[in-house]
Amino acid sequence: MNVYDSARMADVLAPHGYVRVDDAEDADLLILNTCHIREKAAEKVYSELGRLRRLKPRGGSGGPMIAVAGCVAQAEGDELIRRAPHVDIVVGPQTYHRLPELIARAAGPARHVVDTEFPVEPKFDHLPDEAEPRGPSAFVTVQEGCDKFCAFCVVPYTRGAEYSRPAADVIAEVRRLVVAGSREITLLGQNVNAYHGPAPGGAYHGPAPGGADHGKAPSGGEWRLGRLIRELAEIDGLERIRYTTSHPRDMDDDLIAAHGEVPRLMPFLHLPVQSGSDSVLAAMNRGHGVADYRAVVDRLRRARADIALSSDFIVGHPGEPDADFERTLALVREVGFAQAYSFKYSRRPGTPASVLPGQVPEAVKADRLAELQSLLAAQQLAFNRRFEGETVTVLFDRPGSRPNQIAGRSEYMQAVHVDCAGAAEVEAGMGGFADVVIVEGRANSLAGRLAARAPGPATASA
Repeated sequence: MNVYDSARMADVLAPHGYVRVDDAEDADLLILNTCHIREKAAEKVYSELGRLRRLKPRGGSGGPMIAVAGCVAQAEGDELIRRAPHVDIVVGPQTYHRLPELIARAAGPARHVVDTEFPVEPKFDHLPDEAEPRGPSAFVTVQEGCDKFCAFCVVPYTRGAEYSRPAADVIAEVRRLVVAGSREITLLGQNVNAYHGPAPGGAYHGPAPGGADHGKAPSGGEWRLGRLIRELAEIDGLERIRYTTSHPRDMDDDLIAAHGEVPRLMPFLHLPVQSGSDSVLAAMNRGHGVADYRAVVDRLRRARADIALSSDFIVGHPGEPDADFERTLALVREVGFAQAYSFKYSRRPGTPASVLPGQVPEAVKADRLAELQSLLAAQQLAFNRRFEGETVTVLFDRPGSRPNQIAGRSEYMQAVHVDCAGAAEVEAGMGGFADVVIVEGRANSLAGRLAARAPGPATASA
């Protein structure tokens, strides 16, 4: 979502003469778009601000303007200015559409500008069309905010209440992206499968980001995510649809059925579970148990047998004993994951879990994380090796890490690398689909050769 928000900030600034530059030394404006989900991410913001301090003359005036956007900005507010007085602008994730106004204010007597108020109207109502193509694979935010209030999570406090964009607006944005060359769209939301946007022709009724009410009851009703996906799948030129991040409680019947009925919906789903222990899930306030998660997985696999799953795991949540961690390992072995993200519990100020008794020692969390990651890495490697000798369809969207190498994603979200015959073949393949014969499944990627090319000694390496 931060990638999407960063691109939209560039769209907002483009009419005011701003263009992207590759080097901070050449910039008139530097924007750090930030994440607050874990302590390490927030610490990196202050570390980066310290590095950028050298670009400002002594006394703080002159030099490039520095802005901090996103969730750290929302959470820290004026504290950011206190700790880093060379910062000119602090803007939350719901107000970046006001960047041109904030820049003008910061250039005047105000000097420091902080805007973290949740607006009455959603920012999407004020964002311009895209100023530049997004490339073969593009992100589209359809839902923001969270009403789940997991005990460990700061998102409800930084992103606000759940808000779903009108379906017509999403469809229009996706159509523009496809016309500009995008072939794959990933629908984004903090709880994307909680999407309940007004149907085309209906006015919105419900909270704007942050909870402000606006609009009237929709005359056309609401669409859930499954209905939106089915409509997007009818757009000519759109070949792949993905969505992230999901919550097990919001996997309704129609969305699960869409996985078996919509060929353009990719057979890969990120479905966080966080723990394999019912008692830990209750302490996390997840609102589901292990059996509920297993049932959703079973229904998904009945709808589409080849679906691959990814998940999130937190080890060392307050009060988690060894036995409950072992239950997480058991769930991982039972379900089997193609990919996963796993983390030590990070104490976030203001969240209920931050004041719970039984905080787990860092050394214990580190040992548990290492054991869990070893198991998940083995599952990912085994999943990737299953594709050796198989032909997969890859959307190539970026150069590889080696000269004359091209990279992209399989239907199952695996990174795939192919060595090309030369620069011309790289250029010809970029942005398009190709069949690739997989020659090696690796820990984090697949190596292959173009199916149209005869086998030879050279294979891809990443």
